[in-house]
Amino acid sequence: MSKFAVKYTAMKIVVLDGYTLNPGDLSWGELEMLGDVIVYDRTPVELVYERSSGAEILLTNKTILDTGILKKLPELRYVGVLATGYNVIDPAEAGNLGIVVTNIPAYSTDSVAQITFAFILEFCFHVQKHSDAVKSGKWSGSADFTFRDYPLTELKSKNLGILGFGSIGKKVGDIASVFGMNILAYSRTKTDQSQRQNFRWVDLPELFSESDFLTIHCPLTPETRNLVDAERLKLMKSTAYIINTSRGPIVSENDLANALNNSTIAGAGLDVLSIEPPSDNNPLLTAGNCIITPHIAWATFEARERLMKTAVSNVKAFLAGDPVNVVS
Repeated sequence: MSKFAVKYTAMKIVVLDGYTLNPGDLSWGELEMLGDVIVYDRTPVELVYERSSGAEILLTNKTILDTGILKKLPELRYVGVLATGYNVIDPAEAGNLGIVVTNIPAYSTDSVAQITFAFILEFCFHVQKHSDAVKSGKWSGSADFTFRDYPLTELKSKNLGILGFGSIGKKVGDIASVFGMNILAYSRTKTDQSQRQNFRWVDLPELFSESDFLTIHCPLTPETRNLVDAERLKLMKSTAYIINTSRGPIVSENDLANALNNSTIAGAGLDVLSIEPPSDNNPLLTAGNCIITPHIAWATFEARERLMKTAVSNVKAFLAGDPVNVVS
C-alpha cells in the first residue's frame, strides 16, 4: 500500500497566484470539479497565511510557502507547484508535516528550446536591427540591392555548448543537429548519446572555451548558483554568445555585464534574471549586446495548457491516494 494511500475528497483548494498560468485564456473548470476552489491572481506576502488558512490543497507558482507558514496550516495536505522548479517550498520540511508536494515536469520543453534558438538566430542575422534599419530608410537609400549593417553567421559546424542535458537540453541538441552544429554537453549524469552525430561530453572548462554558443538548461542548486562567473567567462571566445533560459542566479550578473561591456564575449540572450521583475539598476539592462525577454520561454499558450492539464491530473492523483510527480 502506498504511504499516501489516504483519500481526501471535497477539499478546499486555493490557487495563490493563478494569473501567470491563466490570464483568462484557459479555464479552471476541471479543477473546480474537484473541490471548493478559490483562485487569486496574485498573493502578496502579507496575505499568504490569511488566504491559505483552512485550505487542504494549495497551488502556487512563485508564492513562497516557507516552513513557518506551513506549520500554521494544520489542515494543509497537499501543495501543487505550478512549475518545474520547486524552490518556493522545502519538500522535506513539508513531508515532515505530512504535506505532499508535487511539481509539473517537462511541460515547456518545446517552448524553451524554441526561444533558445530565437536568441541564437537573432545573433546570427540581427533580424530586428536590420528591420529597423530598413524602416529608417537605409535600404531605400542604398546603392545596392542589399546591405549588411551587422555580421551574418551560419550555424553549420559551429559549436553549441549545452550546460545541463535533461529534457530541454536534449531537445535543444536535436534542433542543433538539424542546423549541422557540433554539440558539446556537460551534465552531472552522462547518459549514452551514441546515436547522436557530432556530439561529445566535455568538462566545464572545455564547454566554456570551445563553445560558439553556450546555452544553459540546468536547475538552480547551491552548486550551480553563480556557476557562470568572471573566471569562466574569461575562458570563452570573444566571438561567443551565452543564452540563459533556465534560472537567473546561475549567472553572476555583474560578471556577465562586465564581460559584455569589455567585449570578453560577443553577446548574451537572457529570459531570466536573478530578481524578477528586475530592479532599474540591474547592470544587464544597460550592458552591451544583451537581449533580455521577460521570462516568457515557458509561457506559450500550448505550454500553459499542458501545465494546467498536468496540475489538475496531479490533484486528481492525490485525491485518489496515489500522488504522482512528487518531489523530495
